[in-house]
Parts: sequence; structure tokens; C-alpha cells
Amino acid sequence: MIKRSVPGYPTIIESIGLIAGQYARPHSLIYDLGSSLGAATQAMRRHVRVPDCRIIAVDSSAAMTERCQEYLQAQADILELPLQSCSVVVLNFTLQFVAPDKRLQLLEAIYTALLPGGVLILSEKLRFDDPNTQRSLEDMHYAFKRANGYSELEIAQKRSAIEKVMLPDTLETHLARLQQAGFSHSHSWFQSLNFCSIMAHK
Repeated sequence: MIKRSVPGYPTIIESIGLIAGQYARPHSLIYDLGSSLGAATQAMRRHVRVPDCRIIAVDSSAAMTERCQEYLQAQADILELPLQSCSVVVLNFTLQFVAPDKRLQLLEAIYTALLPGGVLILSEKLRFDDPNTQRSLEDMHYAFKRANGYSELEIAQKRSAIEKVMLPDTLETHLARLQQAGFSHSHSWFQSLNFCSIMAHK
């Protein structure tokens, strides 16, 4: 379903595997926080080649964990999870569902757990301050959904269901928050319409 909703999703997933392969350290952990059915976890398993590097995929949904028991390591609330020392952390369309006043706390915990030189991969839907940009990219996103088989009713129902649950930030807000959390450098590496992915370096 997410491939039909998020433009560029297959590219993001495969690239997460490539980035993890670049930054994973031997004898370290990798976290996939909010792993859903484990697409990013599987991509990382394909690309990480360093010895004794373990991927811990975490999701709070019992339905999700039941469907990917082969590679899922934990069912937990990521805000309560005590993170161990790690070289890569993935938040793939997860932070936008965390309460805004808890987002910095989570990023600070990730920064603390990351080894020097480690990386956070953060993928999110974006909001734009300029109303013309916001409207234009939203319209294009709805056109993308229609082209992928969604009806007008399904689009409206989805929008209604998530508008009070998923609270996206601007790219500038993300970058400022990552800097506040301690990351030395952050940058967007992918954007398609109003969806992007960011790398944050420790």
C-alpha cells in the first residue's frame, strides 16, 4: 500500500540499504525504528556486509510484528526503547507519527546511542510554509495516488483518518531539530513531491 501512496518509496528503501552498507560498523547494531513490515530491514540485510552487525527492527504494532517474525527483533514503543550503541538508525516515515513535543527527545536519544561517524536516515512527509507550494505538491500527490488506483473516496478517507495523527514538519524544522539534538551535519538526499529523506551525521 505504501508504494501506491509515497512517490519514490522503492528508491528510498533500496537506498537505505546502500547507505547502511556504507556506514555500518563491524560488531555494531543497526536500528530500524517503526519498521512496519520490515522493507528497510530487508534492504539493509542485502547490503550490509561487515562482520557481526545485527539489525534490530522495532514496531509498536502487534499485527506488523506477527507478519515479519523472521527478521523482526522487538515489539515496543520507540520512545520507551533503551537504545544501545549503534552505527546506523533508520526512522522511515515514523517521526511524523510521534507527538511533536516528543520528537526532539527521540532524536537526542538516537544521537546519544550512535557511535562517532554514525548516521541517522530520516524519511518524512514534508509540510511547506508557502501555501502555493503546499497546495501544488499536495495536488500532485493526490494525482499520484489516483494514478496508482486510489478512488476519490479512498483519498478523502485516508486524508481524514491521518490529518490529526500524522503531523508533518517543514524541511527547515527537521534540519534545525537535528542540529539541536547534536548532529554535526544533516542534509536531504532525496525528495519526490512532498516526501523526502534526510541523512544526519554524528
